[in-house]
Amino acid sequence: MRRLLLLLLTLWFTTNLLAVDATLKIEKDVEQRARIALVDGSAEHHEKFFDILLSDLKISGHFLADSQMHRGGFSDSFIDLKLKNRDYLLKYNLIADSGTKLYIRLLRASDGTELYKKSYSIPNSAKMPFVAHKAISDINAYLKYPDISWINRYVVFTRYTASKTSEIMLADYTFTYQKPIIRGGLNLFPKWADANQRTLYYTSYKGTLPTLYKIDIYTGKKSKIVSSEGMLVCSDVSKDYRKILLTMAPHGHADIYELDLSTGSKKRVTTFNGIDVSGKYVDDERSIVFVSNRLGYANVFRKGIDTPGVAPVVYHGRNNNACDTHDNRVVYSSRESSSSFGRNTFNLYLTSSRGGDTRPLTTTGSNQFPRFSSDGSVVLYIKQSGRGSAIGYINLASAQSLLFPVSINKIQSIDW
Repeated sequence: MRRLLLLLLTLWFTTNLLAVDATLKIEKDVEQRARIALVDGSAEHHEKFFDILLSDLKISGHFLADSQMHRGGFSDSFIDLKLKNRDYLLKYNLIADSGTKLYIRLLRASDGTELYKKSYSIPNSAKMPFVAHKAISDINAYLKYPDISWINRYVVFTRYTASKTSEIMLADYTFTYQKPIIRGGLNLFPKWADANQRTLYYTSYKGTLPTLYKIDIYTGKKSKIVSSEGMLVCSDVSKDYRKILLTMAPHGHADIYELDLSTGSKKRVTTFNGIDVSGKYVDDERSIVFVSNRLGYANVFRKGIDTPGVAPVVYHGRNNNACDTHDNRVVYSSRESSSSFGRNTFNLYLTSSRGGDTRPLTTTGSNQFPRFSSDGSVVLYIKQSGRGSAIGYINLASAQSLLFPVSINKIQSIDW
């Protein structure tokens, strides 16, 4: 009985200590974020634009944003008494008659002092979301918070439109803006080819052999990179953009190859008589992480590019079928149910290329296509649930998450 009481007291103390630690961490995180309210000073109010600004502030992880839309004069420095307990007010004036014009003023809430102002103009009104993203990333930079310029980037994805027909689309990260850029035939697996998102790789199945092309999305100019029997996918691009990782099947089964773009030479990285796909660079591009069925089920493995040894990265689950990397971190999707008829549960996990410090990122639904942001701070994914499809984002530093419902149910691949 004495031992049982001692055990219960120990468990009680540990549980409460953990609870206190968690509370302190949450309070610390809250204190480090700036309290900000949005004041719409536009002649015509646009609720969607307000929602985008609010999403940008939230996913940044640096702001505690008031979810209520406040309205007031744009040019004055009047601060409503109920807003003086905020740190900042962002006043904005949106004009969306022909094209989009945006004027912003950042005020100190305590006394109305103007700290920052800027104007934006874009002739294409459809690209209005990018104006919102740029404004918030500029304010974030002015306040010297860690960079969030990833919110300005395009997302590129493929959607099926009919049997053996697809479109490659551009979108902003909220998917409010969407535009087809490649149509006609079956075009799959888009992958950005440069840091400025001007060119991308994609696989065309229009001819007799799958062919990898590189295309300039602004001029439409494209060049053939390589063709191969079976499957052909560009899964990763080196940091200097001189090499790419390919999944190819010239011998009847899929393996990972590295292609040197300057010389055209190919190096076969894996030689398994099965399925090796989705190669991603890790360890300063000396190694790759990839998905293979060499254990009899899909799992994530690591291998040196010039060394023969292969080691698993993931030690749980029986179907770990998608992954992405940033530096030496790995995010992957793991199936956690085995329904033959219903929808299965796939959750996302974050780990290292050596398989340590694994932690879950999602707990419900079917979560697929995980992709790191360009700086590795945020993970994009597609969530399927009983309520439909959504594009999801998880800020790894702040644990902030967002879901944007979409009506696209047949996304084939995605990159940003």
